[in-house]
Amino acid sequence: MKTILLSVILPALASAAATNGKFTALSFNVAGLPSILQSNDVNGTKTDNANLIGTYFSEYGYDIINMQEDFNYHAYIYETDTHAYRTATSGGAAFGSGLNTISNYNWVDFTRVKWNICSDASSADCLTPKGFTFMRWNPADGVYVDFYNLHADAGIEDEDEAARNSNLQQVADYIDTWSTGNAVVVMGDTNSRYTRAKDTGIRVFKSQNSLADTWVDLEKDGVYPTAGADALVCENPTSVQTCETVDKVLYRGSSVVSLEADSFVYDSAKFTNTDPEYLGDILSDHNPILVNFTWSLSSSLRQSQFSGGPHGTWFNDLPSIPSSPAASVITFSGAERLDAVALELKDGTSFSHGGTGGTKVSLTLASGEYWTETKLCTGKHNKHTRNFYIKATTSTGKTLEAGTSTDDCQTFTAPDGFAVVGFMGQDADEIDQLALVYAAY
Repeated sequence: MKTILLSVILPALASAAATNGKFTALSFNVAGLPSILQSNDVNGTKTDNANLIGTYFSEYGYDIINMQEDFNYHAYIYETDTHAYRTATSGGAAFGSGLNTISNYNWVDFTRVKWNICSDASSADCLTPKGFTFMRWNPADGVYVDFYNLHADAGIEDEDEAARNSNLQQVADYIDTWSTGNAVVVMGDTNSRYTRAKDTGIRVFKSQNSLADTWVDLEKDGVYPTAGADALVCENPTSVQTCETVDKVLYRGSSVVSLEADSFVYDSAKFTNTDPEYLGDILSDHNPILVNFTWSLSSSLRQSQFSGGPHGTWFNDLPSIPSSPAASVITFSGAERLDAVALELKDGTSFSHGGTGGTKVSLTLASGEYWTETKLCTGKHNKHTRNFYIKATTSTGKTLEAGTSTDDCQTFTAPDGFAVVGFMGQDADEIDQLALVYAAY
C-alpha cells in the first residue's frame, strides 16, 4: 500500500514543482463561413468537414488550438472535439467574430475585441464583427502566457491594406497595455504577407512588441522576406515549409517565463478528408500551422496564480523590479474589501496599486526577514469578483492583514528561497485582481 501511495504522490509533487515544460499550439482557419457565401474551394459538405476537424483535434490533442472563421459549423467541431477547455461561440457569420479557442489547460481574463476599422473594398469584411481575442493561458502553476487569436481584414485594395494595418496595430497597442511584462503568443489569420509591400502592419509586432515570428526564425533562418519581393506561395496541402501563408504564429517570453519555439510545420497532411469520395482532399483553404514550444521558469523571478476577477486596469511591477530586490515595508489598505496594496523595497523602489479608501496598515521587515506567504479572499461586489481580504505572513511569523475575509480564500506560498517583491493584476478604486511577484533571495 505504501508503494502505491508513493507512486501516486511523487508525480503530483513533481508536477506542482515543475519549472519547465512543453506545449503544442495550432492555428487553423477552419473555413466556417456559410457555404452559400463561401465554398472555400473545398470538397465535401461543411458540416461533415467540421465534424472531421473536431475529430482530428481530439485525436492529436494539441495543447491549445486557435481557430478563425469558426462561424456556422462551430457546433459540428465541438461535437467531436474533447478538449477540456473551450470558448463559447460568439455567433455565426454576421453576428460573431469566428474566433474560438480549445485547450488542455485553463485560462483567465478571456476577452473579445472588435476591430476599430474594417473594409469592404475587396470582400465583405464588415459583414461580421471580426477582431481578436485575448486570454492569459495557464499551462502550469505560476506559468501564464498571454494568447492572442486574430483574423485581420482581407483584400489588397488600398482601403483593405489600410484597414488590415490598422487591425494589426490595434493588437500591438493592446499588447503594450494589457501584456506589459508578460510572455505573449499571437496566432491567427493576419491576411498579411511579408513580401507584400503595403502589408506594413505585420512587421509592427517585431518593432513594437519584440515578438519573433516562428516561421521566420525556424524556416527562414531569422531573415524576414523583402517587402515587394515575389510572393512565396504555398500549395494546400504543402510539404514545403519555406513558403509563406497569411497565417502566422509570433511570440516572446518574459522575465518570469522564457519561451522557445522548437519546431514549425504546416500541419496540412494531418487534416484531410477520409470520405472515400474525397479521400485525401483538404478540409479548409488554409494550411494549419503547428508550433512546438518549450517554456522554462526563471531562476530569479516567479509569480503566483491570480486571485480575483478580470476588471479594472492591468498593472505589472515586473519591468520595474531592480536586481537583487528585497522588500522593506508592506502596506495594505482595506475595510469591507481590499482597497490597495503597496510595497517598498530596500533600494527605495516602491509599488502601489488600488484606490485611496480603507484603513492603512504597514509592517516594516527586519533584516533577513521576507514576505513568504499570502492569503487572499474574494467575493462579489456590483456583480464583479474582487479581492476582499489579504494577509501577509513573513518568514519570522509576523502578519499583516486588511479587508474582510470571505469563504472563498486561497493561500499562496512563495517557492523555496523566494519572497514577494511586487505585484501584478488589475485595479481601479480597489484591487480587482492580484498575483504576487516573487524574487530569489
